[in-house]
Amino acid sequence: ILLFIPGTFSQTLPSNSHKTYTYEEERTRHMGEIEQLVRRAKKRDPDAFTELMQLHEKDMYRTASAILPQDADIADAIQETIVKAFSGVHTLRNDKYAKTWLMRILINECYTILRKTSKVISLDEMCETTELAADEKSDYSDLYKAVGSLKEDLRMPVILYYIENFNIREIAQIMDISEGAVQKRLARARGKLRQDLQESEAWT
Repeated sequence: ILLFIPGTFSQTLPSNSHKTYTYEEERTRHMGEIEQLVRRAKKRDPDAFTELMQLHEKDMYRTASAILPQDADIADAIQETIVKAFSGVHTLRNDKYAKTWLMRILINECYTILRKTSKVISLDEMCETTELAADEKSDYSDLYKAVGSLKEDLRMPVILYYIENFNIREIAQIMDISEGAVQKRLARARGKLRQDLQESEAWT
């Protein structure tokens, strides 16, 4: 079982090819590699499982940060997700949905920690801990503040759709809501963000 320590995993699988791919070709190739890792992980290959977790480390951290304000709780949620994923990977029915399955486990673990600790996420805590794109955060501070101020039912679809690149169907599966509900929440979130950013500009 892996011990999660933020920043310790590598982010990409090694490749022996220097070919240039289009976005769709690269995405297809990447998904193929993930499916191969999942198949190996199902056979209890520890190296394959480790690589699978490495590929999703940043995604897990960003998603957990959108729910939990404290790094210690985020690490606990990710660690528990890794443990449950390791013991339950053989139950995954469709290998291409491995990331969707993993994120659903993670979100459930985050909510479990919230219930246990009765923590309330404040705007200040959210703006400090949510790292949607750390390298660009200083250039888009108003946007990150606006995203952080969204209610959780609106913030999570925004994170999953625009940052983690899940599609509507996958988000519906992760959040256990209908696809129509996801679309409505994204529309409401976009409207709220547009309003907040316009108000912010009016004060500058």
